[in-house]
Amino acid sequence: MDWIYFVDLFGTGIFTISGVLTAMQKKFDLVGTLIIGFVTALGGGTIRDLFIGRFPVGWLNDRNYLFVILIGCLVAYIFKDKIIKLKKSMFLFDTIGIGLFTILGIETALEFGLNVEYCLILGVISACFGGITRDVLTNEIPLIFRKEIYATACFSGGVVYVLLKKYSTLVDLNILISILIVILIRYFSIRNEWTLNFSTED
Repeated sequence: MDWIYFVDLFGTGIFTISGVLTAMQKKFDLVGTLIIGFVTALGGGTIRDLFIGRFPVGWLNDRNYLFVILIGCLVAYIFKDKIIKLKKSMFLFDTIGIGLFTILGIETALEFGLNVEYCLILGVISACFGGITRDVLTNEIPLIFRKEIYATACFSGGVVYVLLKKYSTLVDLNILISILIVILIRYFSIRNEWTLNFSTED
Protein backbone atom coordinates (compact mmCIF):
# COMPACT_ATOMS: atom_id res chain seq x y z
CA MET A 1 0.00 0.00 0.00
CA ASP A 2 2.93 2.35 -0.67
CA TRP A 3 0.82 4.30 -3.16
CA ILE A 4 -1.69 5.01 -0.38
CA TYR A 5 1.06 6.73 1.60
CA PHE A 6 1.83 9.06 -1.29
CA VAL A 7 -1.85 9.76 -1.92
CA ASP A 8 -2.16 10.51 1.80
CA LEU A 9 0.63 13.07 1.49
CA PHE A 10 -1.08 14.51 -1.58
CA GLY A 11 -4.36 14.81 0.32
CA THR A 12 -2.51 16.51 3.15
CA GLY A 13 -1.19 19.06 0.67
CA ILE A 14 -4.65 19.66 -0.78
CA PHE A 15 -6.15 20.21 2.67
CA THR A 16 -3.30 22.57 3.48
CA ILE A 17 -4.05 24.65 0.39
CA SER A 18 -7.75 24.69 1.31
CA GLY A 19 -6.97 26.00 4.78
CA VAL A 20 -4.48 28.59 3.56
CA LEU A 21 -6.88 29.97 0.94
CA THR A 22 -9.63 30.28 3.55
CA ALA A 23 -7.28 32.12 5.90
CA MET A 24 -6.13 34.45 3.12
CA GLN A 25 -9.73 35.28 2.24
CA LYS A 26 -10.25 36.17 5.92
CA LYS A 27 -7.20 38.48 5.79
CA PHE A 28 -5.16 36.46 8.32
CA ASP A 29 -1.50 37.36 8.72
CA LEU A 30 1.27 34.97 7.66
CA VAL A 31 1.50 33.14 10.99
CA GLY A 32 -2.26 32.78 11.26
CA THR A 33 -2.46 31.49 7.70
CA LEU A 34 0.21 28.86 8.36
CA ILE A 35 -1.62 27.72 11.49
CA ILE A 36 -4.92 27.36 9.63
CA GLY A 37 -3.21 25.39 6.87
CA PHE A 38 -1.58 23.14 9.44
CA VAL A 39 -4.72 22.33 11.45
CA THR A 40 -6.77 21.79 8.30
CA ALA A 41 -4.27 19.22 7.04
CA LEU A 42 -3.63 17.36 10.28
CA GLY A 43 -6.49 18.20 12.63
CA GLY A 44 -8.67 15.18 11.87
CA GLY A 45 -5.90 12.62 12.18
CA THR A 46 -4.60 14.23 15.36
CA ILE A 47 -8.01 14.12 17.06
CA ARG A 48 -8.45 10.49 15.99
CA ASP A 49 -5.06 9.51 17.42
CA LEU A 50 -5.80 11.28 20.70
CA PHE A 51 -9.10 9.40 20.99
CA ILE A 52 -7.49 6.00 20.48
CA GLY A 53 -4.45 6.77 22.65
CA ARG A 54 -1.87 6.68 19.88
CA PHE A 55 1.18 8.56 21.16
CA PRO A 56 2.93 10.31 19.65
CA VAL A 57 0.29 11.08 17.04
CA GLY A 58 1.09 9.66 13.60
CA TRP A 59 2.47 12.70 11.81
CA LEU A 60 5.02 13.39 14.55
CA ASN A 61 6.91 10.31 13.39
CA ASP A 62 7.16 11.44 9.78
CA ARG A 63 8.85 14.67 8.64
CA ASN A 64 7.32 14.37 5.18
CA TYR A 65 4.00 15.68 6.45
CA LEU A 66 5.64 18.88 7.65
CA PHE A 67 7.43 19.30 4.32
CA VAL A 68 4.19 18.76 2.40
CA ILE A 69 2.38 21.33 4.53
CA LEU A 70 5.11 23.92 3.93
CA ILE A 71 5.01 23.21 0.19
CA GLY A 72 1.20 23.47 0.24
CA CYS A 73 1.42 26.87 1.92
CA LEU A 74 3.90 28.12 -0.69
CA VAL A 75 1.77 26.82 -3.56
CA ALA A 76 -1.33 28.51 -2.13
CA TYR A 77 0.47 31.85 -1.82
CA ILE A 78 2.21 31.75 -5.20
CA PHE A 79 -0.64 30.33 -7.29
CA LYS A 80 -3.63 31.71 -5.38
CA ASP A 81 -5.48 33.15 -8.40
CA LYS A 82 -4.92 30.10 -10.59
CA ILE A 83 -6.04 27.71 -7.84
CA ILE A 84 -9.25 29.67 -7.27
CA LYS A 85 -10.01 29.33 -10.99
CA LEU A 86 -9.62 25.55 -10.57
CA LYS A 87 -12.40 25.44 -7.98
CA LYS A 88 -14.03 22.37 -9.52
CA SER A 89 -10.74 20.53 -9.54
CA MET A 90 -10.15 21.47 -5.91
CA PHE A 91 -13.60 20.10 -5.08
CA LEU A 92 -12.59 16.80 -6.67
CA PHE A 93 -9.25 16.67 -4.87
CA ASP A 94 -10.89 17.58 -1.57
CA THR A 95 -13.46 14.81 -2.04
CA ILE A 96 -10.74 12.28 -2.87
CA GLY A 97 -8.95 13.47 0.26
CA ILE A 98 -11.87 12.95 2.61
CA GLY A 99 -12.54 9.56 1.04
CA LEU A 100 -8.96 8.46 1.56
CA PHE A 101 -8.71 9.91 5.07
CA THR A 102 -11.91 8.07 6.00
CA ILE A 103 -10.36 4.75 4.99
CA LEU A 104 -7.03 5.53 6.67
CA GLY A 105 -8.87 6.52 9.84
CA ILE A 106 -10.83 3.27 9.85
CA GLU A 107 -7.68 1.21 9.28
CA THR A 108 -5.82 2.99 12.08
CA ALA A 109 -8.70 2.40 14.50
CA LEU A 110 -8.99 -1.26 13.48
CA GLU A 111 -5.30 -1.73 14.29
CA PHE A 112 -6.15 -0.78 17.87
CA GLY A 113 -8.80 -3.52 18.03
CA LEU A 114 -11.81 -1.22 18.32
CA ASN A 115 -15.34 -2.27 17.40
CA VAL A 116 -16.31 -1.60 13.79
CA GLU A 117 -18.90 1.05 14.63
CA TYR A 118 -16.30 3.10 16.51
CA CYS A 119 -13.85 2.64 13.67
CA LEU A 120 -16.42 4.13 11.28
CA ILE A 121 -16.92 7.12 13.55
CA LEU A 122 -13.16 7.64 13.83
CA GLY A 123 -12.88 7.40 10.05
CA VAL A 124 -15.35 10.25 9.69
CA ILE A 125 -13.48 12.24 12.35
CA SER A 126 -10.22 11.75 10.45
CA ALA A 127 -11.81 13.05 7.26
CA CYS A 128 -13.89 15.93 8.59
CA PHE A 129 -12.46 17.41 11.76
CA GLY A 130 -9.57 19.22 10.11
CA GLY A 131 -12.14 21.16 8.09
CA ILE A 132 -14.29 21.72 11.18
CA THR A 133 -11.30 23.16 13.05
CA ARG A 134 -10.48 25.40 10.08
CA ASP A 135 -14.04 26.72 9.89
CA VAL A 136 -14.32 27.34 13.63
CA LEU A 137 -11.01 29.22 13.73
CA THR A 138 -12.01 31.33 10.72
CA ASN A 139 -15.48 32.07 12.14
CA GLU A 140 -17.40 30.03 9.57
CA ILE A 141 -20.23 27.56 10.09
CA PRO A 142 -18.48 24.18 9.60
CA LEU A 143 -19.35 22.52 6.31
CA ILE A 144 -20.36 19.38 8.18
CA PHE A 145 -23.16 21.34 9.86
CA ARG A 146 -24.53 22.88 6.67
CA LYS A 147 -27.00 21.41 4.21
CA GLU A 148 -24.37 19.75 2.05
CA ILE A 149 -23.95 15.99 2.33
CA TYR A 150 -20.39 15.68 3.62
CA ALA A 151 -19.94 13.45 6.67
CA THR A 152 -22.67 11.17 5.34
CA ALA A 153 -20.64 10.57 2.20
CA CYS A 154 -17.61 9.65 4.33
CA PHE A 155 -19.67 7.34 6.53
CA SER A 156 -21.23 5.63 3.50
CA GLY A 157 -17.82 5.06 1.92
CA GLY A 158 -16.59 3.75 5.26
CA VAL A 159 -19.43 1.25 5.52
CA VAL A 160 -18.69 0.00 2.00
CA TYR A 161 -15.02 -0.36 2.89
CA VAL A 162 -15.74 -2.35 6.05
CA LEU A 163 -18.02 -4.72 4.12
CA LEU A 164 -15.52 -5.16 1.30
CA LYS A 165 -12.71 -5.74 3.77
CA LYS A 166 -14.75 -8.53 5.35
CA TYR A 167 -15.53 -10.35 2.12
CA SER A 168 -12.69 -9.41 -0.23
CA THR A 169 -8.91 -9.72 -0.03
CA LEU A 170 -8.30 -7.21 -2.86
CA VAL A 171 -7.06 -4.44 -0.59
CA ASP A 172 -6.26 -1.77 -3.19
CA LEU A 173 -9.50 -2.36 -5.08
CA ASN A 174 -11.49 -2.17 -1.85
CA ILE A 175 -9.94 1.23 -1.11
CA LEU A 176 -10.56 2.56 -4.62
CA ILE A 177 -14.20 1.44 -4.63
CA SER A 178 -14.82 2.98 -1.20
CA ILE A 179 -13.26 6.32 -2.20
CA LEU A 180 -15.31 6.26 -5.40
CA ILE A 181 -18.47 5.87 -3.31
CA VAL A 182 -17.57 9.01 -1.36
CA ILE A 183 -16.86 10.93 -4.59
CA LEU A 184 -20.12 9.85 -6.25
CA ILE A 185 -22.27 10.69 -3.23
CA ARG A 186 -20.63 14.11 -2.88
CA TYR A 187 -20.85 14.82 -6.61
CA PHE A 188 -24.49 13.85 -7.06
CA SER A 189 -25.55 15.51 -3.80
CA ILE A 190 -24.08 18.82 -4.99
CA ARG A 191 -25.32 18.44 -8.55
CA ASN A 192 -28.87 17.51 -7.52
CA GLU A 193 -28.91 19.64 -4.34
CA TRP A 194 -29.59 16.68 -2.09
CA THR A 195 -29.61 17.53 1.61
CA LEU A 196 -30.42 15.92 4.94
CA ASN A 197 -32.18 19.05 6.14
CA PHE A 198 -35.63 18.00 7.32
CA SER A 199 -36.54 21.27 9.00
CA THR A 200 -39.66 23.09 7.83
CA GLU A 201 -40.36 26.77 7.63
CA ASP A 202 -43.58 28.30 8.93
